[in-house]
Amino acid sequence: MPAAPQPHLSFDDWLAMERTATDQRSEYVAGEVFAMAGGTEEHNLIVLNVGAELRNQLKGRPCRVYPSDMKVHIVPADVGTYPDVMVICGERQFHDGRRDLVTNPILIVEVLSDSTEAYDRGDKFRHYRRLQSLQAYLLLSQYRMQAELFLRQPDGTWSLSSYQDPSESIPLRVLEAELSLAEVYDKVELSFPPWDYCG
Repeated sequence: MPAAPQPHLSFDDWLAMERTATDQRSEYVAGEVFAMAGGTEEHNLIVLNVGAELRNQLKGRPCRVYPSDMKVHIVPADVGTYPDVMVICGERQFHDGRRDLVTNPILIVEVLSDSTEAYDRGDKFRHYRRLQSLQAYLLLSQYRMQAELFLRQPDGTWSLSSYQDPSESIPLRVLEAELSLAEVYDKVELSFPPWDYCG
């Protein structure tokens, strides 16, 4: 996580605080509040590219693409977060009438950074897996062309597929869509070339 937690709050107290905040966002985990760090140029370009590609492919279908200002409430885990990108298909389930917090994404995308990678792969993914609606979790590196797609299987387990060649596309079968890696990383100045990845 990017910062030390603040004193314990209830979820509703955190939500009220977020709705009045003007300068910084935070995430909520079972009573603890964690300040979020700002994103880099690379991070923001990847988020925009993914959102634009998904929006174009899902036009005319009952799916909505949300950028990082939309919150998700993971009720069983008592967690509130801001995914970098998420998609909901069909009826949206909102926390309340404010319509700024949803509970049923089918896809969540997170762009990894040095400060969040361990959390995004570990505890955050563990929390996200408790969303019954979630079918796909996509992690994208901002330093190299690298995508990791986790898909929920019929037995509840998750499978992992990895993509790192510019000619590859990420098959998002749960949306009947795909993301070209070349489009995801369009105009992104990577720190490492794709062939330099050793993970």
